[in-house]
Amino acid sequence: MTWTTKLEDTRNQLRAINKTIPDTTRAFGALGKAVKEGGVLEFKTKEFIALGIAVSTQCEACIALHVDTLIRAGATREEISDVLAMTIQMGGGPAMMYAAKALECFDELSAK
Repeated sequence: MTWTTKLEDTRNQLRAINKTIPDTTRAFGALGKAVKEGGVLEFKTKEFIALGIAVSTQCEACIALHVDTLIRAGATREEISDVLAMTIQMGGGPAMMYAAKALECFDELSAK
């Protein structure tokens, strides 16, 4: 599996669930929009937090989505690495394994 394929598969799965339970997914989307547009933290900072949570909860689909979003927001490999270091400090060995996946994802998707 490549991260590009994982990202495409995840988006297809989300499209399918959007058709099946549109009220729920629309409400979830509204929550995401409110969180990302409101508050005092900038969007990229919020996405760094989301990436840290994705790594610590071992969600590969979430890692792909948030890394892709961070690339589009202009995040650098060094910034991503700093977030991953903090995630490892908080999550230990399992977080390190998924941090390595997240960095691999960043390298692949940012090379496109």
